[in-house]
Amino acid sequence: MSKSLYETLGVSEQASADEIKKAYRKLARKYHPDINKDESAVDKFKEINAAYEVLSDNDKKSQYDQHGDAMFGGQNFHDFAQGQGGGVDLDDILRQMFGGGGGSSGGQGGFGGFGGPNLDTQARISVPFMVSIRGGKQSVSANGKSFDIKIPAGIKTGETLRVRGKGKQYQGQAGDLLIQVNISDSDEYERKGDNLYKTFDVPLKEALFGGKIAVETPEKEVALKVPKNTKNGQKFRLKGKGVTDRKTAMNGDLYLVANVVLPDVDSLDDELKEILEAQL
Repeated sequence: MSKSLYETLGVSEQASADEIKKAYRKLARKYHPDINKDESAVDKFKEINAAYEVLSDNDKKSQYDQHGDAMFGGQNFHDFAQGQGGGVDLDDILRQMFGGGGGSSGGQGGFGGFGGPNLDTQARISVPFMVSIRGGKQSVSANGKSFDIKIPAGIKTGETLRVRGKGKQYQGQAGDLLIQVNISDSDEYERKGDNLYKTFDVPLKEALFGGKIAVETPEKEVALKVPKNTKNGQKFRLKGKGVTDRKTAMNGDLYLVANVVLPDVDSLDDELKEILEAQL
């Protein structure tokens, strides 16, 4: 029985959990789009993450070990992934495939004949920007019930969260609730990938002569040292203070963008205005 998920990670079918994790981390670093600029690296990175999602989960791994590549319509995993197209979330497809627990004991997955009726339901939620960055809890309502769900740090718009057992019910079985996430905009931060950008005010005195500016970040307030002759729009990088990549656990960076604040010239005394006008 072909089992190409193991081939994707380059491990044997007898590999231990530690060996699978080690192989995944090595490949994830090699093919991460921020490191590997080859066009094929993006698809390879998706395949690696999807394969690890299955093989790192005991229940999913057990199902896959039982059915092998029959779960992908008899294709090997690479061909299956390529056939899904570039805009498809392979992780979400796998979650739907394995969500029913497999075999006759599940019932909510409803894929390829391995489960019974599809009891999963779908919903949408809007997550506050800072919760998406730092993670947290959020109350949702579905199927007449309200409950809290965990929002993982680093989640993006368009991702889907699966909440076990909160879907439709049938003959003592319960499906899952699939929640599509939309991230609210922030007036303070802009997110680009795993990097964050924030504009902060720099008084003219500190811009000209240097100094320290107190700036709030998602973690804490920092005293940022700005050098003399700081320019408007100048960026200051706080390495590793951006967003956590949920797949690799690597952190993006926080870029603080200087906004030099000019004083109202009419508020200056006459002598200083004369000096500035003469010297500038």
